[in-house]
Amino acid sequence: MKNLPDTDETLLIRTDHSDQAAWQALLTAVTTPNKNGFLANVHVVDDVAYSDLTTEQAVSVARARGDLLIVADTTALTGPEMPLLAVLPFHEDEDDDYDEDEDEDDETKQEHGELRVIAAELWSIENNISLANMDWEDFVNAADEGVFRGF
Repeated sequence: MKNLPDTDETLLIRTDHSDQAAWQALLTAVTTPNKNGFLANVHVVDDVAYSDLTTEQAVSVARARGDLLIVADTTALTGPEMPLLAVLPFHEDEDDDYDEDEDEDDETKQEHGELRVIAAELWSIENNISLANMDWEDFVNAADEGVFRGF
């Protein structure tokens, strides 16, 4: 896999290159400040080398970077709310969801978090996770059927 850009910004990786108009609409939604002026701080990666990047590959990329990663996949480009996939690797010191009584070899332990976020609310997750203002679980708990639409 091609190396990702070295940046302090959250990566927004396009993995579906089938509809340029849908991609442009998604970019407009992501790059337009909300009514209070908030905007996601993302570095857009629009390269066919990342076409059809799988969730596992995205997790690997996110873990290597250690940061939140946003994926613009087919679901994001075809859904009416443009629900992007947010991926956050969990580190060993972030075992909030892990029951210490479970066998340490239990493969059910989550290694990352996934959450859909509508394009218009990407700023909320990106800003707050990147600045450590809020926890991942705050967004998961506010999600409706796995999609964060805002507070």
